[in-house]
Amino acid sequence: AQQWNPGTSFTLLGEPDSGTQQFRIDRPLGSHEKPVFFVPLLAFHGDFLCIRPATPLCPSYRRGLHPSIKSEFTKLFFTPSLRLYKNPASALKTFQPHALPMQNINRQILLAARPEGFPKLSDFRLVETPMPSVAPGQFLVRSLYLSVDPYMRGRMNDRKSYADPVKIDDVMIGGVVAEVVESQHEKFNPGDIVIGMFGWQEYALSDGKEVRQVRTGSAPASTALGVLGMPGLTAYCGFLEICQPQAGETVVVSGAAGAVGSIVGQIAKLKGCRVVGIAGSDAKVEYLTDELGFDTAFNYKSTDDYYGKLKQLCPDGIDAYFDNVGGPITDAVFAHINTRARIAICGQISQYHAQKLEQGPRLLWKLIEKQAKVEGFLVFQFISQFRPAMQQLTEWVEADQIKYRERITEGLENAPQAFLEMLQGANIGKQLVKIS
Repeated sequence: AQQWNPGTSFTLLGEPDSGTQQFRIDRPLGSHEKPVFFVPLLAFHGDFLCIRPATPLCPSYRRGLHPSIKSEFTKLFFTPSLRLYKNPASALKTFQPHALPMQNINRQILLAARPEGFPKLSDFRLVETPMPSVAPGQFLVRSLYLSVDPYMRGRMNDRKSYADPVKIDDVMIGGVVAEVVESQHEKFNPGDIVIGMFGWQEYALSDGKEVRQVRTGSAPASTALGVLGMPGLTAYCGFLEICQPQAGETVVVSGAAGAVGSIVGQIAKLKGCRVVGIAGSDAKVEYLTDELGFDTAFNYKSTDDYYGKLKQLCPDGIDAYFDNVGGPITDAVFAHINTRARIAICGQISQYHAQKLEQGPRLLWKLIEKQAKVEGFLVFQFISQFRPAMQQLTEWVEADQIKYRERITEGLENAPQAFLEMLQGANIGKQLVKIS
């Protein structure tokens, strides 16, 4: 292969709207003062190489690379020595997907301590472990996107719940969209994009149980962790089965700008309801009303009078309430429920960090007065409905009848920070971590 000479210029294309950066090849790639992120590309125009960012190429982060070669371009690739080469036809014959060596280190984030109150970064620990070996009946995946969700906070506690807690020094639990990179499993092949509970790590072994192929239609694969994944199913099944909305009714949604609440509100509008959202910032309120079509919404952080605000925004009372938050907001909702109201308890994020149970108002008498129903649920109880639910959600997304947003944090090492920010309400829509 003909090596590019020192002094040759090339262009590194950044993420959308970040512009481009110029580099000169005056030393081996990976030794620049700033990190260089790219995969092989794939286009050569005159004096410039166009390189798409994705994978860090430096001695401690070598990856298996998919060449994505396009015949209409001059073919380029990077050798394991991290020097840039023009690829002659003879080299192309031996250059196959994943032919370059993967790193032999797997990075993982473990639970380092049980949180006391709100979690801290020190409750997590980043470690490097040997790359797992693939045995017959198994396959190895490389994580692409990690989901961070409120339920994970409960799994960090050492107490009995609907699922076992994460043990100290175990990999944090989490749903992941990943690519199969090596397989000795008859149903999964290299290159398959799958979703499973692979946890907070760059690579994971699986025997295929509770792993499925990602099928999101024209939507990005990341939506399999959001609107076309567990949050979407939670919103669809929990709201329609428990709240049973009827056209013309008033529906209130707390945590309305989150991954679940934002979908609940839009489904309610599709069913002909009047929808009131409760969120934690003016920007979120604007998003709910201007982009998602909520009839009205309010910022609970800008008022202490939840009762008065709900009375103002729900003059005809509340027929259905989808609760993601609990606490004083839910107490105020109870005071406004109509006869035969339905209340779905999806989450209680205001209570997740409490070290002692709070004493709240005793409002069960309101259920007697209004002959109302309150029901908690777990999405997995509706598993028999997942297929038709996913079909309907996909149709709505492709028809732009349901909109979604993703907040994406880059890098596994930043997953703990993304998790804490999600618990603090920094995200609008679904919070994800892009691993590779």
